[in-house]
Amino acid sequence: MKKVFGKGCLILFFICSTIAFIYKTELQQLYHTVRLFDQDVIVENFSNMKRLAPTKTVAASGMVDKLGHSPSPLPQHFAYNDKSVDMQNWIQRSSTTALVVLKGDSITFEEYYQDTNEFDLRISWSMAKSFLSAIFGIAIEEGHISDLNQPVTDYVPSLIGSGYDGVSIKNVLQMSSGIYFNEDYGDFFSDINRMGRLMALGGSFDEFAASLTRSREQGTYLSYVSMDTHVIGMVLRAATGKPIEEYFNDKLWSKLHTEREAIFITDSTGEPMVLGGLNLISRDYLRMGKLYRDHGQLNNQQIIPSQWIEQSITPDAPHLMPGKRENSNTHWGYGYQWWIPENVNQEFLAIGIYGQYIYINRLADVVIVKNSADLTFMNNSYESMDYSLAAFRAIAHSLSGNVITQAE
Repeated sequence: MKKVFGKGCLILFFICSTIAFIYKTELQQLYHTVRLFDQDVIVENFSNMKRLAPTKTVAASGMVDKLGHSPSPLPQHFAYNDKSVDMQNWIQRSSTTALVVLKGDSITFEEYYQDTNEFDLRISWSMAKSFLSAIFGIAIEEGHISDLNQPVTDYVPSLIGSGYDGVSIKNVLQMSSGIYFNEDYGDFFSDINRMGRLMALGGSFDEFAASLTRSREQGTYLSYVSMDTHVIGMVLRAATGKPIEEYFNDKLWSKLHTEREAIFITDSTGEPMVLGGLNLISRDYLRMGKLYRDHGQLNNQQIIPSQWIEQSITPDAPHLMPGKRENSNTHWGYGYQWWIPENVNQEFLAIGIYGQYIYINRLADVVIVKNSADLTFMNNSYESMDYSLAAFRAIAHSLSGNVITQAE
């Protein structure tokens, strides 16, 4: 009996060892995915995604848009809800890893925190959505996509029969698809975390998108669905006939004159995670913000159509307007994958989970990039976004010669 038991254990051990060997990469990725946001590793993970997931690299062009330096201190305090907030305390409390400020063409402040450095390739999370919006606008300008009111299924027939069947490109761009999607990162069984495990164990984002259902009428409600952005990427691939990373490089990255490469996390089929898998150094996020601040122009070259940029940052339906809205879970406005705050004063933002920001203020001629590993980001209905906006406004006003710490 002991010999049989011992032999059975040996066989089981052999089987488990074989499975572990065959699926070593997937098991490692699953382990890292499950622990991705753990407090003891989140800062390191956010600067080292290439070690944790499959990726594709888009090389820098070789030319660099040189930024000047004109050091200026940050305001010591800013106002939020009629209370004075200590700037350094906010930087620390929001687990900032990088803060870079641009006024005109010169960096006025640049600091890296928590043992990170200037050349760390930092995960964008949902800031990547704004990059995809940029190249989507270029595809429209080039005539690859003729009408935003066309259903996405005109370009991606694999979505026929899914929740996206008949949903317009425009409604998907504006997070108004009506698709049911649980975006709660704190819920292990949420759709966003289920997608992360799919990425780790092997699977297709395209197939995941086709599995989703619709819970609301399209074009009536702002509901943040990250998979909407992936669907926009599917439309872009079909319309241009090019892989995302190739079109991204040809139309944007090679012309942005960045310092370093861009890295995209991919699914197991090699498809870039356009909804949040972009990794750049902080100054290259700053260059993207500068391009949008300057209406899509760099060195007298129109890289992104200015009309597309204006459409992207202009909410055009009641459910997208900034301010309190009936049955809405946010008071922020939304455009084509860009966030628009209340009391907008030529401001708009790309925002990623856990505190990633590109803040653009045209009136002040200021761009601010903040990278973070902020585990409190989702607390109190994402109040951290309002805190950060108040801080950014104070910094912008201090550089425009009009030191105002209360949001206008």
